[in-house]
Amino acid sequence: MSIRIGIIGYGNLGRGVECAIRQNPDMELKAVFTRRNPESVKILTAGAVVRHMDDIENWKDEIDVVILCGGSATDLPVQTPKYAALFNVVDSFDTHARIPEHFANVDAVAQASGKVGIISVGWDPGMFSLNRLYAGAVLPCGNDYTFWGKGVSQGHSDAIRRIPGVKNAKQYTVPVEAALASVRAGENPSLTTREKHTRECFVVLEDGADAAAIEETIKTMPNYFADYDTTVHFISEEELIEKHSGIPHGGFVLRSGKTGWDGEHSAIIEYSLKLDSNPEFTSSVIVAYARAAYRLSQEGEKGCKTVFDIAPKYLSLMSGEEMRAKLL
Repeated sequence: MSIRIGIIGYGNLGRGVECAIRQNPDMELKAVFTRRNPESVKILTAGAVVRHMDDIENWKDEIDVVILCGGSATDLPVQTPKYAALFNVVDSFDTHARIPEHFANVDAVAQASGKVGIISVGWDPGMFSLNRLYAGAVLPCGNDYTFWGKGVSQGHSDAIRRIPGVKNAKQYTVPVEAALASVRAGENPSLTTREKHTRECFVVLEDGADAAAIEETIKTMPNYFADYDTTVHFISEEELIEKHSGIPHGGFVLRSGKTGWDGEHSAIIEYSLKLDSNPEFTSSVIVAYARAAYRLSQEGEKGCKTVFDIAPKYLSLMSGEEMRAKLL
C-alpha cells in the first residue's frame, strides 16, 4: 500500500515535493490544497486533485501524511499545529530561534490527537543539524563551523526588492574562502560574522531611481547586510532573468577537533552540499521524513519530533536486512 500524501501550498517547495514523491515508489500524491482558486493551480501528477484549503478536513481519512509548504514567518506557526490535530504532518520551519516554541505548540496538539508531527526538516535546519550533532558527539573537544553558499538567499533578496526604487533583485551568500581554508587546515579560527561570509547583490532599478542611495540603503540594512562586506551590482532585468533566474544553494558543516591523550592529533569532519535547486533538495529531505512520520504513526508513536529523534532506518526504502548488507 502506498503512503498517501497531501501537500499544503503549491509554490517552489510544493512543486518540489510533488517531484520528489514521483521518485519514491512507496508514495502517491492524493491532493494539493491551496488558498488560491483550485482551478487556477495546475499540477503534474495524473490522478491527484487540487482542492481549496477549506476542504482539507474532509480528507482526514484519505491522507496518511500532510506536507506543509508554507512560509516560516506566518504560515507554519499557525498551520502545523492546526493540522496536526487531523493528520500526521511534516514541515520545514526554519526560524532557528523559534524552533523550541514551535516544537512545543505542535507537540501539545499532536500528543492530544495521537498524530506524529515532524518539524524543521530540510538541510538547515535538518541535514546540517544532524551533522553538527554527530560530529560534536564524535569529537567533543573541538569547534563547529557552518558556511552557507554560494547560493541565493530568498529572504535577503526579498528585503532588497522592498526598497523603493528597486524593480527586482537577487542576493547571493558567499563563503569567505580564506576562512573556509583556515578551518579545513585545522587552525580552529575564531571567526566573526563578517569574516565567514560576504553578500553579493544583483539589482534592477526602476526608471529614475537613485543608485547610490539604494546601494547605501542595502549596505547599511540592519539584520541583513550591515554586518557583512556587501557588493552591489546594478544590472538590466534581461541580465537578471538570463543569469540569475535559478535558486541554487549549498554549504558546508565542519567540525575541527582533537584526538589522542593530550589532543596531539587533529581531525576534521566535513559535510557539504551543492544544489542546483534549493527548494527541490529541501523537498526531497521532507519526503523522506514523511515516510518516517507514516512509519512511526503505524507503530503507535505520537507527538512532535525533529530530525534528532528519528532513527535513520525510518527514512529508507530499504529493509533492515538490505541496509545491513549494502550500507553497513
